[in-house]
Amino acid sequence: MAGRINDDDVKAVRDAVPIDAVVSEYLQLRNAGGGNLKGLCPFHDEKSPSFQVSPGKGLFHCFGCQEGGDTIAFVMKIDHLTFSETVERLAAKAGITLRYEEGGYNPSHQRGERIRLVEAHKIAADFYREQLNGPEAEIGRKFLASRGFDQDAAAHFGVGYSPAGWDHLTRYLRGKGFSDKELISSGLSQDGRRGPIDRFRGRLMWPISDTSGEVVGFGARKLRDDDNGPKYLNTPETSIYKKSQVLYGIDLAKKDIAKASRAVVVEGYTDVMACHLAGVTTAIATCGTAFGNDHIKILRRLLMDNGSARVIFTFDGDSAGQKAALRAFEDDQKFAAETYIAIAPDNMDPCDLRLAKGDDAVRDLVEPRTPLFEFALRQIVGRYDLETPAGRAAALDEAGPVVARIKNSSSQHEVAVQLAGMLGILDTQFVVKRVGQLARWARDRGDRGPAGGKPSRNGPPQQQVQAPKAPQGPALNLRSPAHRTERELLKLALQKPALVSPAFDAYGVDEFTAPPYAAVRQCIAEAGGAEQGLAETRDYLVNVLDAAPDDTVRNLVTELAVEVFHGKTIDETYAGMQLVQVRLRAVDRRIDDVQGSLARLGSNVAPEHLAAAQNEVWVLQQYAQSLRSHGAAAL
Repeated sequence: MAGRINDDDVKAVRDAVPIDAVVSEYLQLRNAGGGNLKGLCPFHDEKSPSFQVSPGKGLFHCFGCQEGGDTIAFVMKIDHLTFSETVERLAAKAGITLRYEEGGYNPSHQRGERIRLVEAHKIAADFYREQLNGPEAEIGRKFLASRGFDQDAAAHFGVGYSPAGWDHLTRYLRGKGFSDKELISSGLSQDGRRGPIDRFRGRLMWPISDTSGEVVGFGARKLRDDDNGPKYLNTPETSIYKKSQVLYGIDLAKKDIAKASRAVVVEGYTDVMACHLAGVTTAIATCGTAFGNDHIKILRRLLMDNGSARVIFTFDGDSAGQKAALRAFEDDQKFAAETYIAIAPDNMDPCDLRLAKGDDAVRDLVEPRTPLFEFALRQIVGRYDLETPAGRAAALDEAGPVVARIKNSSSQHEVAVQLAGMLGILDTQFVVKRVGQLARWARDRGDRGPAGGKPSRNGPPQQQVQAPKAPQGPALNLRSPAHRTERELLKLALQKPALVSPAFDAYGVDEFTAPPYAAVRQCIAEAGGAEQGLAETRDYLVNVLDAAPDDTVRNLVTELAVEVFHGKTIDETYAGMQLVQVRLRAVDRRIDDVQGSLARLGSNVAPEHLAAAQNEVWVLQQYAQSLRSHGAAAL
């Protein structure tokens, strides 16, 4: 057994590999102030970044799940490695030769399994790339050329060729010191009648890398008619390759995805190549499986749940592509990013489109146009005869539950109104009510829907959240303009109370539509209001925290008290905008409530009640107009 790694070498590894450089391979980091960086925690799901990295101290800490430690601890946890495996990997990156105190230099066959399998894949990738230059691989080079890819393109993406013989790679890796057991475990070889043989033979090979850039698998396309295997053959599930957890091209695209707050999801390896060569360097693809929850987690960490982020799917317009779009829509609620679908003319994929119409057509294809929810609903509605009442009713029966799964009530309402238009149902409120009814039934059954989210804030009585109780309701919807504005206003009230006082203290708890925010608003009120923060902010925040009913609300108060603002200039003008928007939305909601009540009562409303309601609506409408015209001066 190998000896313990020398302590001085471990320290040298820690010092040589900056923690921010390592963490940045897995998620996007942004300036958090005070020399720290922040991002979405890779160890638990979260909507706002609570994961912080201190490059100067070489440490990370998540204020959400309490995970923390140094560079070695981070890599151990995220890649499920032992301490020794982690130090060995980081040492290899830093070019440090490790010493072992009991037994000298660690021989290669004694190193950790993951390190060995990754090393085998790296050697295999180099082997395949070299084979692409040989005479046997001419058929592969011709295929690439027919798809618009030259030698430089193949080299950029590491495309290679697996020889058609039984065991070329297997014998090559044996010569590099790998055991038969390792070759089988890696998925590069498989059992034959006389021992291990190559899994991939006579095919074009695409290396599949994880987020850190290490090759963990391959995608192989058949080239010959006598190949009886599937068109595409991927590495089987191994200890380092899980197809539901990898995205082809993510190692090349991750920096541009983070920089542009945009990702393009395509269906194949050649589509990724075509997009990148056309200038769409944010393109990635799944590897032989549907786009799912683990893929969403990878993109969310890179997009950092920026409300302006975009995810564009380029599914084919055929029936399989439509089914893929509907599956993606079921997971849509897990994104804070807006999701869109792009379908090329004649249902061409990006690779075919580039061949037929050039790079400009590919770039134009992925410009967001059709929201994914709209496409998904139109696919459902299009299967019915909307000229007949029965057809419209049947379409509503299928599409209604889909809309009912939207967690945010305001978004659900808006989409329900659009569904009514698609169906040609003039009574919009009927569709809205039907969707709301379906949502309530689902919650009563405990049906959390495909997104696996928490119950909606309009859930059954036993699950409803009333301020100032702990916000046990839904995760905050980062797409909602109302929630974003309410969040900014609360941050102002906690961090810069002078900018919102005394107006803020006149705002009721019911003006905050998100239950967690309503709970924080109540805490501020119980602490004496934002005006109390004008004299001594520290004591004021202590009082707000003391008013919190539990740790959940208390943690949210702390989070809002340290989170940076979205605006570039935080002054009275910015504060006034947040005050006006929160109040204006509350006024508009009240107008809708009163008018809806009148509409439901119809001719049954008493004359005096009708007059009072109409007068209230008139007063509210005048106030709303004043807010729109004069801004904070009208508060």
